[in-house]
Amino acid sequence: MFRTMKYRPEYPHQGFKSLEAAREWAGKFVRWYAYEHQHSGLNFVTPHQCHTGEYIEILEKRKEVYEQAKSKHPERWSRSTRDWSAHKSVALNPIKDQLE
Repeated sequence: MFRTMKYRPEYPHQGFKSLEAAREWAGKFVRWYAYEHQHSGLNFVTPHQCHTGEYIEILEKRKEVYEQAKSKHPERWSRSTRDWSAHKSVALNPIKDQLE
């Protein structure tokens, strides 16, 4: 999250003018991060979509679109399509044994 924050174009590299300005900026960032930013680790859906369950329908539709595109133009695909299946859980720092 912090790397994403620091690389945002609106990140104030010169610092904040006040504590209130820092809080306001951080609040806007957190809302963007949770409601707009599509996370690669979540198959390009937002944390909010995961939390509400919306991600299941979104990923099903994406899978369908990719399969249609591949069947319509198989010459454009050298490998299989991306795995759009919904994850049952996501961890920030997964324990290796839990992954197996």
